[in-house]
Amino acid sequence: MTTVLGLCALIAVDFFIGRKPHDVSIKEAGIWTIVWIVLAALFGLGLLIAGEGQASGEFFAGFITEKSLSVDNLFVFILIMAKFSVPSHLQQRVLLFGVLIALVLRAIFIAAGAAVIANFSWVFYIFGAFLIYTAWKLIQEARADEEEEDWEENRLLKSIEKKFGVSDRYEGTKLFVRKNGKKIMTPLMVVMLAIGTTDVLFAMDSIPAIFGLTQDPYIVFTANAFALMGLRQLYFLIGGLLRKLVHLSYGLSVILGFIGVKLVLHALHENGVHVPEISIPVSLGVICGVLVITTITSLMASKKQQEREAAAGKDEASKDSIEA
Repeated sequence: MTTVLGLCALIAVDFFIGRKPHDVSIKEAGIWTIVWIVLAALFGLGLLIAGEGQASGEFFAGFITEKSLSVDNLFVFILIMAKFSVPSHLQQRVLLFGVLIALVLRAIFIAAGAAVIANFSWVFYIFGAFLIYTAWKLIQEARADEEEEDWEENRLLKSIEKKFGVSDRYEGTKLFVRKNGKKIMTPLMVVMLAIGTTDVLFAMDSIPAIFGLTQDPYIVFTANAFALMGLRQLYFLIGGLLRKLVHLSYGLSVILGFIGVKLVLHALHENGVHVPEISIPVSLGVICGVLVITTITSLMASKKQQEREAAAGKDEASKDSIEA
């Protein structure tokens, strides 16, 4: 309970500081990104100092995994912002409420997942198989090299818009306005709902993934909370860099596949089958190693692509000058 109250206090401070709509600078985003990462590190170290070495390792493995999956989710957030033409000074408000909605949804999923795991150990087979399938799907999408340039609203969001109606322009920070005597939503409210409800799909792989690293609901929730709360600032800090992480899907597929195998091995072990289990230090090493390699290869590939595009531009310019 103390941890939850502490997290609520941090969220309140974050909300108080960002309550006034404004364009978020790189400096502001960078400072707050560092603050959230440091707080997460201090929490994990606090568990270690308190003698909870296993819980500390599980927290760091879970936090890093959730953070990396959240970075991938930022691609969708960018598409949603573009879809609804959200003014730059309102984007931080959208993300703040979107993250709050996501936290509530994650808490519900975590509670449900913990209850299912406590009563039905065979669910580890389902979680493991689902993660392995998700990993394979990510690889297929990455190999297809097809970028999603648009985002489609889900059925729930469309039904809400149809029921309440939506105004044709933003009304500052207002979520509802009255038009012709009827209370309708503003586009800002729709975007907040879009960000929050889209997280339901994100949770479909992130929650099973972290349960593959720890079965402690406390660690699952805190790792998710720390990963999500710094997501808003990370959006503004690395928005441009995201385009350069061209191999991120491959890295995430390896991580999800690895955790899926870990879950299946754990399920077999629980059923009395003598199979090796993957320890948390090994899991943490694999996750960090994959992310480092993915980042390096992505930046190298992006640099080569830029060089090829620059060379192609020069050749085109030379042809134009010759023709002239």
